[in-house]
Amino acid sequence: MSNNLMPSSLHQSPWFHVQKSIENPSIRLFCFSYAGGSASAFRDWCHQVPDQVEVCSVQLPGRGTRFREPSLTCMNLLLDALVAEITPHFDVPFAFFGHSMGAQVAFELTRRLRDQSESLPVHLFVSGRCAPQIDSSYSDIHNLPEKDFIEEIKKLNGTPDEALQHPELMELVSPILRADIKLIETWKYKDDEPLQVPITAMGGAHDEGVTARHLEGWGNQTSRSFDMQLFEGDHFFINSSRSALLNKISAMLSPIARSCAQTASRSRHPKVSRFTHVA
Repeated sequence: MSNNLMPSSLHQSPWFHVQKSIENPSIRLFCFSYAGGSASAFRDWCHQVPDQVEVCSVQLPGRGTRFREPSLTCMNLLLDALVAEITPHFDVPFAFFGHSMGAQVAFELTRRLRDQSESLPVHLFVSGRCAPQIDSSYSDIHNLPEKDFIEEIKKLNGTPDEALQHPELMELVSPILRADIKLIETWKYKDDEPLQVPITAMGGAHDEGVTARHLEGWGNQTSRSFDMQLFEGDHFFINSSRSALLNKISAMLSPIARSCAQTASRSRHPKVSRFTHVA
């Protein structure tokens, strides 16, 4: 377990975007985007979660403010970099949310943290992604010629329509997508012990690629509580049903945030209470 945690300096790291800084957050919610996406996918989430939850969008290399950097196409290399960058910010309890590719990254990062005896998230939210033990629908498309690549991307329904309908935008997004698809296609799932982390799986009721059956498999990945919910919409229900999604996340995090705040208060003011409640 890491014991030498320094005060968080999230604003100084290119890996994280914090739109609303909180002086003493009770919990941090790290958000991981879908393939081809960036930290901007979670803009304004900070206004729809509990006040003491600090939303930290993860910005991977090769996109957004880091567009000049080469994208990482190997899961192990990405996890190595993420562990080094994210662990200094475990000075408060934290949770992970990942959508589509982001769910896969968040899951594997949680496993890596466990294997290295680091702190673990208090909750793992996986969205729009089949359980990892289920065979992926991807079929080695990252090396296809551009026209064929775009056609396959459309079939996967994993890229926002606004990008697919604008050739100029696709010229910018396509290299990022290829890198992310390569990361997904070359990743090999390994069977392992379930995580000792509660998991909530979320999906779009009309997402033909990720059905309720695909989401239910996430229950096999945890030895703690498991919850699943479908929202109105397709693969990008995180946009069309954003309020309902964030209400769900808030409902799950609020009691954790209150408990963490009370624990922190007792630590700062040990004479206030004589008794410690053990759940």
